[in-house]
Amino acid sequence: MHKTYLGVVLGAAVLLLAGCSQPPKATSDDADVKAQAPAGPPEPVTAKTAYWPMYMSARTWTTDFVTLRVAEKEVPGFKNENGKAAMWEATFASPSQQEYRTYTYAIAAHPPDIYKGVVVGRGLPWSGVTRAAMPIQSSDFNVDSDAAYKAAATEAAAWLKKNPDKKLTTFELGNAYKYQAPVWYLMWGTKTSGYAVFVNASTGAIVKGK
Repeated sequence: MHKTYLGVVLGAAVLLLAGCSQPPKATSDDADVKAQAPAGPPEPVTAKTAYWPMYMSARTWTTDFVTLRVAEKEVPGFKNENGKAAMWEATFASPSQQEYRTYTYAIAAHPPDIYKGVVVGRGLPWSGVTRAAMPIQSSDFNVDSDAAYKAAATEAAAWLKKNPDKKLTTFELGNAYKYQAPVWYLMWGTKTSGYAVFVNASTGAIVKGK
């Protein structure tokens, strides 16, 4: 009798705990509220986030393409900051096709010139790799644009404090013979009145500052 009573008590306790541990089920009203909730506005993205959709699109053009350049672009109504942009542009070139194409990735459309997602430009003649424009290997593209911006802004902090009106005018990834790896190039102001920083895209180290 004692064992039977104890078993009933323990069984009831287990059921009670099981009932307490179950999360509340969403009602149809909750589902309707979530479905009706408006999606937030699109937000600027880092270069790598935009680069891979463009890279995959380029693979449908040719398999021997190389990356020559990745650059930040603007979409009216959005603010590029801290290494994130509303649009990025990548230049791919094909030795077999002897041409290059410019691809863009935008988070939103702005007619008539900007379309959301990946857009492919027309092919243009390309004479091949030069010392000033060398291929960027994906394996060397380790440092994303937000990390590169942070490193560059830290390097330029003193100058930026003295020149708060100078805006970032150039933000791009490239490669040249004189560098050991691809570099991020950031320019505030102009070449005659500005500050430039180069960030190693493989390590994140500062390569050159004005």
